[in-house]
Amino acid sequence: MSKVQDYPSRLSDNSSRKFETFSYLPAMTDKQIREQVQYIVDQGYNPGVEHTEVENATGNYWYMWKLPLFGETDIDTILEECKACHEVNPENHVRLIGYDNYAQSQGASMVIYRGKGFK
Repeated sequence: MSKVQDYPSRLSDNSSRKFETFSYLPAMTDKQIREQVQYIVDQGYNPGVEHTEVENATGNYWYMWKLPLFGETDIDTILEECKACHEVNPENHVRLIGYDNYAQSQGASMVIYRGKGFK
């Protein structure tokens, strides 16, 4: 049997917590983030930006940054909103959500900016 890598995540260590699929990977490059945003737009999802404190990242409630960007298809506009949220809340994680109108749920979710203190 092959060895599986352990991700030591502890409640007492905020920087070790894993909270979504991409958090197990190295931080995405700007190009990779742009490709993910393009995927959200291509799927017809409505982008929304949320943020929360590092210690609350595993919780279900994140603060909404403005209203979702209903119908927005310009990638630069979406990324600018993510950046604006991060600049106002530099200590917080900032994630981009893709809301699926048909399934009435999130079709995509990824952290774009990791809060300070998170490795």
